[in-house]
Amino acid sequence: MESAEELKARIRKMNAQATALKMDLHDLAEDLPTGWEKILVVANLAHQAYQNLDEARKRLAASGS
Repeated sequence: MESAEELKARIRKMNAQATALKMDLHDLAEDLPTGWEKILVVANLAHQAYQNLDEARKRLAASGS
């Protein structure tokens, strides 16, 4: 089991990754119709990243930190 500090550090990294994927998706939308075939892949990656981030935040909240 990771400590609260380790979980907080992991959440910071996960947040940065999720934000980068969000920006990738935003950039794809701005460049439409160029790159439209990548939208589903990037959207799925962003969805998974935010889902993982949400779960980690819930674990942190449940730990009382």
